Amino acid sequence: MSDVVIAGVSQTPVGEHWDWSLRNLAAQAVQAGRRDAGGLMPQVVYIANVLASTVSHQANLGSLVASNAGLAGVEGVTVEAAGASGGAAARMAFLAVSSGIVDVAMVLGVEKFTDQAYAEAETALAQTMDADYESMQGATPTSQAALLMQRYLHDYNVQHDCFAGFPLNAHANAAHNPNAFFRKPISRQVYEQAETVNEPFNIFDAAPYADGAAALILTRSDIVPKDVGHGLVRITGSSIVTDTLALHDRTDPLAFQAAGFSIERACSQAGILPQDADLFELDDAFSIYAALSLEAAGFARGGEAWRLAEQGQIALGGSVPISTMGGSKGRGNPVGATGVYQLVEAALQLRGEAGKNQIPGARRALVQSLGGPASTAVTHVLEKLI
Repeated sequence: MSDVVIAGVSQTPVGEHWDWSLRNLAAQAVQAGRRDAGGLMPQVVYIANVLASTVSHQANLGSLVASNAGLAGVEGVTVEAAGASGGAAARMAFLAVSSGIVDVAMVLGVEKFTDQAYAEAETALAQTMDADYESMQGATPTSQAALLMQRYLHDYNVQHDCFAGFPLNAHANAAHNPNAFFRKPISRQVYEQAETVNEPFNIFDAAPYADGAAALILTRSDIVPKDVGHGLVRITGSSIVTDTLALHDRTDPLAFQAAGFSIERACSQAGILPQDADLFELDDAFSIYAALSLEAAGFARGGEAWRLAEQGQIALGGSVPISTMGGSKGRGNPVGATGVYQLVEAALQLRGEAGKNQIPGARRALVQSLGGPASTAVTHVLEKLI
C-alpha cells in the first residue's frame, strides 16, 4: 500500500448561510482545497452528505459538485453514514489512493441544514435512526442521546453538572476559531442555568446544527508540488466499525463498542496507542458522546470521563486535548460535513497552523466520527510528515 498524505485542506465558516446554496458552499471548499494543495486536480471526489436529498431536495451530488466546482468529468459519488459521513468519505479516499488506482482524491463534506425549518430538518435527521423501532415512535437523535445521559447519571450515580466541562472547553476553544459558529466562552454558571431541552439535556449539551463545507486533498507525497508552501500530514491508520443501529439491541448502551474497536484497529495500523496521540478530535455532537468516546478509547474507565473534563485534562494544555478548535459544540455541527471539518482541524494542528489554539509540538492526532450513538464509528490516525 502507498503512503497517503493530506496535501490540501479547506473549510468555509460554519453557520446559518441563508445566502449560500449547497452548490455555492461546495464550490468554495473545492476551489480553496485545490489551491491549498498547489493546484492538484483530483481524479475522484467523495462527497459526505446526509440531508441534501430531503432537506435541500437535491440528490446526485457527484454531478452537481463536479459541474459547478471546476471538476467536470471526474468521478463523483456521495457517501452517507449519518454523522460519520465525513470520516467514511475520507476512508474511501484513503483506500483509493493507497491502492494505487487513484493518484489524487478529494474528500468534500457539505451540508445545508437551514434549507428547511429547524423542526423539519431535525425530523429528517431521524432517518439516521432505526425507522421501525425508534424514529417511527417519535425518537430523535437528541432525545436518544438524552436517554443515554439519563442512563449514565443513574448507573454511575453522578449529577448532570458533571458534564459541564465538555461544553466549557469546546466554547473556550471556539472563541479563537475564525470559522466557528459560536466564538464566545461560557461560564459554568451559564451552563448550570441553561434551558432544559430534553431532560436531563440543556441547550449546551447538544451541538447546534448548521451549514458548512470542508475539503481534503489526498495523494502520495511524491505527487505534491514542491512549492505547496506548508507541511504534509500522513494518514497512518484508518478504520470503520459498525454496531447495531437500534440502541435496544445492545447489551450495554453505554459501551460504545464500535468506537473502541475502530480506535483499536486504526491505532494498530499506525503502530501507536491512543495515549500516543497529542490530540483527540472526538465526536461531541452531544456531551454524553464525548464522555462515552473517551471511555471507549481507554482514556478513562466507565463513568469517569467527566473527571478528565473537570480536571482540565481535555483542555489544550491537558493530557488529552479534545475539540481543539471548538468541536461540534463550538464550531457547529454541519452533520455530514462534520467529519471532514474534524480532519481539517487536526491537519492544521499538525501543520502548526492552529493559531491561538495550537498545541505545541503536535505530531500525532486521533480523529473519530460517529454515526448515531456509535452505530458507525470511523477513526483515522494522522501524523506530521517530516
